[in-house]
Amino acid sequence: MRVAIVGAGIGGLATALALAGRGHEITVYERRTGFGELGAGIQLSPNATHVLAGFGLGPALARMATEPERVRIRSLRSGREIGEVALGAAARERFGAPFLAVARAHLHTALLDAVRGRPEIRLRVGRSLVRIDEREAEADLAFETESGGRESATADLAVGADGLWSRARSAIGDERQPRHAGFAAYRASVPTAELPDSFRAAEVGLWLGPARHLVHYPVAGGRSLNVVALAPRADPLEGWSREETPDHVLQLFAGRGPTEVLKAARAWSAWSLYELPTRRIAGARVALVGDAAHPVLPYLAQGGSLAVEDAAHLAALLAGSRPDVPAALLRYGRERLDRVRRIQAAAQRNGRAYHAGWPTSLARDLVMRRLGPAGMLARYGWVYGWRLPPA
Repeated sequence: MRVAIVGAGIGGLATALALAGRGHEITVYERRTGFGELGAGIQLSPNATHVLAGFGLGPALARMATEPERVRIRSLRSGREIGEVALGAAARERFGAPFLAVARAHLHTALLDAVRGRPEIRLRVGRSLVRIDEREAEADLAFETESGGRESATADLAVGADGLWSRARSAIGDERQPRHAGFAAYRASVPTAELPDSFRAAEVGLWLGPARHLVHYPVAGGRSLNVVALAPRADPLEGWSREETPDHVLQLFAGRGPTEVLKAARAWSAWSLYELPTRRIAGARVALVGDAAHPVLPYLAQGGSLAVEDAAHLAALLAGSRPDVPAALLRYGRERLDRVRRIQAAAQRNGRAYHAGWPTSLARDLVMRRLGPAGMLARYGWVYGWRLPPA
């Protein structure tokens, strides 16, 4: 089977690896010609790490990632501890795979190295998707090259892994554009050597406050602290990401939260949050994965993990050297749709809980304290415990 994958991000590379070794001819197309920093950090929950271990990436993840022992939840205003989510050994025991935090660029490099080590996968860079035409027996793809030329390809299966602003999405009849969610996210990376000992612990720090929150966790083997701060913004920022001044971020949080971390961050990048409720994720010859299929707000930390899930699920349904592609994609669309919609809705609810003001925040805090660390982990069992459905 000829497979064309559009996009060489986490979802696209994971899909290529999931399909490898099954007798397919796989080509990954990427508009960029070089790969640099793709965001500061990413949390990988057990629903993704068990899949990545199946790709043979377990040793690489062990070298590059950290395994937080818990999520420590505190008030952005007062600093008092609200609750805790048990991770570490508790997550491994319950779900059979670890919860990891890793620099996004390190994860991407590991995936890219694995792809380049597979002879049946070709990587073609400098190709921007123009369109995909879905036909009865195949999909026709058109690309613009970096030099401005045109290139075409034909595949038995086309996979759109081209992110939030996907062009592949229109091939399955979805012409909608993502909607600005009214928030901007600001990210920074701080060397942990420059921080107090309390910020060097192997844990995720989550600080909740009215209309904004902040999260941080160690990456790069604990040498850096990835920091992401979210605050309201009426108008979307131009472009995917842009630089922001430290003074602006400090002003947004005005002495609230971990001021030692905020003051230590010398460079910030900012991007706007968007949402798009999922309607369908596959046609007869085109399937979507990751943000192309189901943009997820970051309040559940599932964007990357869901993309890895998509890759594994799609590949499992395409087992065999000559699979029935339309039947497999029909099942993929049906089986994934309920889950991704549920996670989109859960992320929205988490966002409202994170940003609740008084008195709603009092009820939120009481629930967290009553559940305790193990109970909080159990609440996410339906997310973290995902495994492939029976064949």
